[in-house]
Amino acid sequence: MNQHVLIIDDEPDIRELLDITLMRMGLDATLAENVQQAKEHLQAQSFDLCLTDMNLPDGNGIDLVAHIQEHYPDTPVAVITAYGSMETAITALKAGAFDFVSKPIDLKHLRDLVQSALKLPSSEKNTKTLKHVTQEPTAATSKILGESKAVQLLRKQVAKLARSQAPVYIHGESGSGKELAAKLIHDLGPRSEGPFIAVNCGAIPSELMESEFFGHKKGAFTGATENKEGFFQAANGGTLFLDEVADLPLAMQVKLLRALQEKSVRPVGEQKEISIDVRILSATHKDLSAEVDLGHFRQDLFYRINVINLNVPSLRERQEDITLLASYMLDKIASEWQMDQIELDPSAMAELQNYPFPGNIRELQNILERAYTLCEDDVIRVEDLQLPTTKSKTMNDASEVDITEIESLDHYLESIEKKAIQQALEETRWNKTAAAKRLGITFRALRYKLKKLEME
Repeated sequence: MNQHVLIIDDEPDIRELLDITLMRMGLDATLAENVQQAKEHLQAQSFDLCLTDMNLPDGNGIDLVAHIQEHYPDTPVAVITAYGSMETAITALKAGAFDFVSKPIDLKHLRDLVQSALKLPSSEKNTKTLKHVTQEPTAATSKILGESKAVQLLRKQVAKLARSQAPVYIHGESGSGKELAAKLIHDLGPRSEGPFIAVNCGAIPSELMESEFFGHKKGAFTGATENKEGFFQAANGGTLFLDEVADLPLAMQVKLLRALQEKSVRPVGEQKEISIDVRILSATHKDLSAEVDLGHFRQDLFYRINVINLNVPSLRERQEDITLLASYMLDKIASEWQMDQIELDPSAMAELQNYPFPGNIRELQNILERAYTLCEDDVIRVEDLQLPTTKSKTMNDASEVDITEIESLDHYLESIEKKAIQQALEETRWNKTAAAKRLGITFRALRYKLKKLEME
């Protein structure tokens, strides 16, 4: 039985064009010219996909997307927008639309969109997959481990985002598992059979960025001895994950924005542009909105990649998962190293559960690997963990200060503030976002204090 698509558009020519295109793809279509007719068809039968115009006589596409999301969550919706109305398209994606296509309709793009949407598994299947999956927290796999509320929420959000083609901005501290979340979104979505290309934007020299992202033609510059495809071409039909996207220089941000808007790239030295079909996921441990305020990141690019954002919790926010994570990691270490199984002494486990883990899951992995090599009798004890210790003055110590030695109260308070900020930065490995959280202030407040206290 052919798959069935509902087309909603008030222009007869557009309806006919879409009907013919889908028929040539071997699909059946039902036509509607307004929201009311669409709702009647949806109530009468099930559809594998809906294509709706944004502007309809008795409503708009956004309202219809919301209606279908609420009543028919397994039916993906793609919206047809006016040419150049990127803002409208982003609004539709935020409302839950699978993807969008602009007028005049590019039939190749339309066919790619339809094929992707029809590959979507049901939301129920995605949820079941996530519930029974086992996470490997240190490699780019599609698995998540943990039973905390924070992890359960993450699983739920990932399952929902996998059913969309909207760009997703993933934020979280270093080592928290942002790439794992991106890989899971890819693996549970319609692009799972396509490539997943992960790029660390901070690790590419600025002079090579354009070639690395867009490719180059043989002879385009000295050393270009053969044609080379870039990250976009390599990810065609799949997902491109831009890790540490905040580290992109401004010149490259302009070129990236154009590639995302036009859905095409031009290799260095090439005259013609190449169409691309790539879903963009991006991540950084920095506060990207603060980077925009500082002028380090383009606002229009931020707006384009931050259609939907996903927060990956730090290990401090899911401390109840530490026991499960530690057990899994120790089993994995023993298996990979082909050595005996070992266990954590109760006091060592308690120490781990009380440690703040500024490096998150990655730090837990490193601590356990080191402890594994140091322990005796196949038991890891507190001294084997070698956790960093921090020293700080208590409030009682501060109250015992001899005020006769204080020349200026302002200078004295500044010195205390400097020490607290210095300690927070050292504990979080100079991650300013994490340091601000540790101090209980906003990122902007920390940035202001660093400048004021000449600590930048």
